[in-house]
Amino acid sequence: MTQQSPPRSTRGVYGISVTSELTGIGPQTLRLYERRGLIHPSRTGGGTRRYSEDDIYRLARVSDLVEAGVNLTGIRQILDLEASNAELSVENERLRTELGQ
Repeated sequence: MTQQSPPRSTRGVYGISVTSELTGIGPQTLRLYERRGLIHPSRTGGGTRRYSEDDIYRLARVSDLVEAGVNLTGIRQILDLEASNAELSVENERLRTELGQ
């Protein structure tokens, strides 16, 4: 049985220092965002954080919301609602396609 690798955008490849450089967010802040549930980087067998392209995009969204004055609890709620909305849109489209057949 062959095991498919995860989509490239979800595979954790960046260490915390590279992610910090790419996003302009300090390592301590990245750790805080993880503790607060805003991001969920993958971990190596040794426990090292690995950030994916999706994590980088999510961090950009977090930065935008921080700049807009939203607190971390509000940011988590906004991100959760955006994710739910995206899932519902996909499901809605699937149902429309199913009904059209």
